[in-house]
Amino acid sequence: MAAYKAALINEIEKLYKKKKALVALIISLVVIVLGQLAVVGVRSGFGVRGAGSVEFPVLVLSVVVNTILPLFTALVAIDCFSGEFSHNLMRVTLTRPVSRLKVFMAKVTAIAVFILANLLILMVFSMLAGFLFNANSATFAAVERTMLAYVISLFPLFTLALGIVLLTNIFKSGTSVFFIAVIAFLAIKAFGIFFSQYTSLLITTQLDWYNLWLANSFPLAKIGRDFCLMLGYALMFFTAGFYLFDKKEF
Repeated sequence: MAAYKAALINEIEKLYKKKKALVALIISLVVIVLGQLAVVGVRSGFGVRGAGSVEFPVLVLSVVVNTILPLFTALVAIDCFSGEFSHNLMRVTLTRPVSRLKVFMAKVTAIAVFILANLLILMVFSMLAGFLFNANSATFAAVERTMLAYVISLFPLFTLALGIVLLTNIFKSGTSVFFIAVIAFLAIKAFGIFFSQYTSLLITTQLDWYNLWLANSFPLAKIGRDFCLMLGYALMFFTAGFYLFDKKEF
């Protein structure tokens, strides 16, 4: 456990020093500012209330979980694996008295920490923006539901990240992994549009999983089914990714 903890701290420190995490945060904040300006513009120009203080964070979440966060999650996952493969840094990492399983787990945990940190920062800033421009519509229950929506969004995003980690262990080039991941993401999205009967099985659809938790009549059966589906994807991606990582020669 101590070796895993040390490896995790090392991975988080490496991620913290990378500029991609900062860029992801800046772009996310820009989305919040532009979104709030659009809401204020619609309200002033057309007299429409638009998104209130608690609807606005959910509106921001719906944008970032389908665009910015998957993109930067892919870049961070590629940095953690393909970046170290290409610069022979993985060989240095594996000289330490830590098993490959713990190194692999530390890396994917660090990616999860990156996703969760981004979600929490987005939640805080989008809530502040919502309260600042429309505080009257806030209720304690609505704030709780918003916080829940952000926290549970970690699971589908992390499942997607494990799929990208698997790609980094299949293809050598980080650039190839990035373009394949983007093309696969868009292709799955398009597949969901043309074959809507299979939408619920697609990993990209699960990114909007938080909507189920916000429904007035709590759809427990559907939430449980989607959870099992994502858990299945996550276990397959993790197992296949670690198998390739364990067999790789550095």
